[in-house]
Amino acid sequence: MRAGLNPLQWSFRARFGLGFVLCVALLAYALYVQFRLQIQPCPLCILQRIAFMAMSVVFLIGALHAPRAHGRWVYVLLLVTAALAGAVVAARHLWLQLQPPNPFGSCGAPLNYMIDNLPLTAVIRKVFIGSGDCAVVDWRFLGMPMPFWTLLWYVLLGAWAVHALRARR
Repeated sequence: MRAGLNPLQWSFRARFGLGFVLCVALLAYALYVQFRLQIQPCPLCILQRIAFMAMSVVFLIGALHAPRAHGRWVYVLLLVTAALAGAVVAARHLWLQLQPPNPFGSCGAPLNYMIDNLPLTAVIRKVFIGSGDCAVVDWRFLGMPMPFWTLLWYVLLGAWAVHALRARR
């Protein structure tokens, strides 16, 4: 099999370019779900989007820069950090969705309101305590809710970034 057809033999630049395209596609789908399917994101969804945005920026800059040996580690470390942060939020969101329904819970005020009116530490605490609306499963694919799929994508994209360290020069 030629290297051009096998993504596992692509250059660092091509691998990071694909990572960027995948992150943008995931973000585009999130916007489609929000605006076309009319499913409003909860604060945990927004944090997951921010992690994908951070990853897309690092993938893009890494693809454009295409550094040599030690420089690659910087990009991979940044990507793994963003992927881990997103995975933690997605795991928390998935855990909330797997709990029994709580008729008294809610995610609370919208994220924009909280950021404008509360200290950052209070916003972070309230976002991670989310329940109610955050626990409502209003989208499924193959029987699994969206946080499951975002968690899977964080793991895959983080592994893809680490694998890019082995790319040919």
